[in-house]
This record gives sequence, structure tokens and C-alpha cells, in this order.
Amino acid sequence: MKSHRKKRSKKSGLPPGTPIHIGEHRTTPVTIHSTTYSEAAIEENEFTQNDDFSRPLSDTALTWVSVQGVHDIAPLKQIATCFQLHPLVLEDLVNTEQRPKVEDYEQYLFLVLKNISWHENTRIIHTEQISIILGRNFVLSFQEGNHDIFHTIQTRLQNGKGPLRTQGGDYLFYALLDAVVDNYFFVLEALGEEIESLEERVMKQTGQESLQSLHELKREMILLRKSVWPLREVVGRLSRGESSLVRQNTQVYLRDVYDHTVQVIETIETYREMLTGILEIYLTSLSNKLNEIMKVMAMIATLFIPLTLIAGIYGMNFKNMPELEWTWGYPLVLAIMGICAAGMVLFFRKRKWL
Repeated sequence: MKSHRKKRSKKSGLPPGTPIHIGEHRTTPVTIHSTTYSEAAIEENEFTQNDDFSRPLSDTALTWVSVQGVHDIAPLKQIATCFQLHPLVLEDLVNTEQRPKVEDYEQYLFLVLKNISWHENTRIIHTEQISIILGRNFVLSFQEGNHDIFHTIQTRLQNGKGPLRTQGGDYLFYALLDAVVDNYFFVLEALGEEIESLEERVMKQTGQESLQSLHELKREMILLRKSVWPLREVVGRLSRGESSLVRQNTQVYLRDVYDHTVQVIETIETYREMLTGILEIYLTSLSNKLNEIMKVMAMIATLFIPLTLIAGIYGMNFKNMPELEWTWGYPLVLAIMGICAAGMVLFFRKRKWL
């Protein structure tokens, strides 16, 4: 099958800071949504990848630029120029195979994490990279796909409810991070139901379909663990207040996100252990089923051993075998064989082997 993903090998030999999109090939246009707000007012603007993006920053208001799509580098270069981003940041923005991390560039914080979604139709986990940049008076968010997971935050800003309009950019930064982490719980709930359903199926009967579902879930858990596990260190670093861009009152909220991240990781580890246990149950059930089959076959073979012995003796055509001349010899031999078989069956049942 032909791959539709650009790989890291495309960057081989290029100088550092060269923006090359690495990830799934997309044809949807890049959309840019700019929101400049303060406690008293809010202004919103929409841009496309063909528009000339230039957003002057305000000292009295906060600017949030939400970008959906990182496959087109041209509009990202405009944003990087406007906000004076380092070339390495632009390179990481378009490389969607980054692990969760946070980097402090003194003038801004650069955060990379993974958003996870569960598709009910395909029953698989889909991941996309999200990058968030926190500056003195701006916040930038970059989503790999066109599914806006921050729409609830945008609605809260428009309605003016909650502390978003009154707090600084670090609080918006926390809100975006919290929205991604909270979404993990929805995926974990769906996975938990899948694991419980699989466990019930394996307990009832074993089959190739159950084994395939088990291996698919184990792969999904590996992907989930790879996407979430490094986030614990990232959020822990943010909550310790190592950057001057994160105020002390926001660190309390970040510690809450850290607790949620730990819960997610613990749930993932629990699910992995459950899947390992289900695999052991599957193998044990398969082994027991095979043992039952071998037991029945051994019983049948044991029953026929004395019968075969009797039949073999009287199958020898010696002339000096008086039983061959008896009128009731044949029914007598059959009766003896039947008594032997019935006696062995009664013996097996008495010993509870049957």
C-alpha cells in the first residue's frame, strides 16, 4: 500500500530550521482565526492561507491566533515572522511526529502535545499534534487537523463568562492545555467499554476475532501511552513555575492539570494490565479447550485398547483355536468386548475423569 505520509527522511541533509511538513498529506485549506480581547471588548477575524496575515499586537489586549492545518508552510511563515518565532520553532510546528515537550525561548514558551480522538465507526484511536505558544501578550495554537477542539474556549471568550477575559495569556494557555487533557478521559471511557466487552467475549468463547480485537487494542494502548506519558514531565515543569511567563496564581491550575495527567497515565497502565490479563485468559481458555479435546481422544483410545486386543487375538487364523468352532463364540466375544467397554466407562466416571 502506498503511504500518504511524509517521513523524516525527507529532511536528511537539510540545514537546521528548514520547515518541511512531515505527517499525513492533507488538501484542506489552512484557516486562521484571530481573537483580540480584553475584559471590556473582543475582536475576531478570519484568515485563509491565501490572505496576507499581519496582526499588530496591543499592550492592553491579548491576541489569540488559532491555526487549523500545518501542511501549508507559507501562512505559517507569515505568522512566524509576525511574532518573531525562532526557525527551529517553525520547523517543529510542521513536523507532526514530535513527542510532547516544552521549550523556553525566554520571550515565549513553546509547547507540543498530542490530541487523541476515538472514532466509533472504525474503532481506532486517531492522534494529531497540537502546538501552543505563550508570549507576553499573545497565544498561538496550531492544530494538525481541521477539527477545532478549542471551540468551547472560543465560546466562553465570546460570552465573557468565567475568568478568561480577565486573566492573562498564561490562563488561556492553561485553558487550551486543559481542554486537550480533559479530552483524554472521553477516549479512555470508550476504550474501557471496549476492553470490558472484549473480556466478556473471551470468557464466553475464544476465537480468531477476539484475538484480533485484543491485539488491536494492545496497539492502541501503546500509541496512547507513547502520546501521553511524556506529557507528565511537561506539565510538571510548567506547574513548578520555571518560566516568568506563567504567573503564580496560574500554577495552581497547572497543578490540577498535572493531577489529571497522572490519572490518565494510571488509567492507561491499568488498561494495559487488563489487556495482558485478557490475553492470559484467552491462552488459558485455548489451552483448556485443547486439553479437553485431548482428554476425549485419550478416553476413546483407552476404551478401544482392550477391544483391539480381543479382536487382534481372534483375528489370528490358527487351526487349534477351539473358540472359532463354537456356535456362540462370536456373540460371546462381542459380549465380553461390550462388558469391558462398559466397565471402563463406569471406572472413568467413578474417578470423575468423565
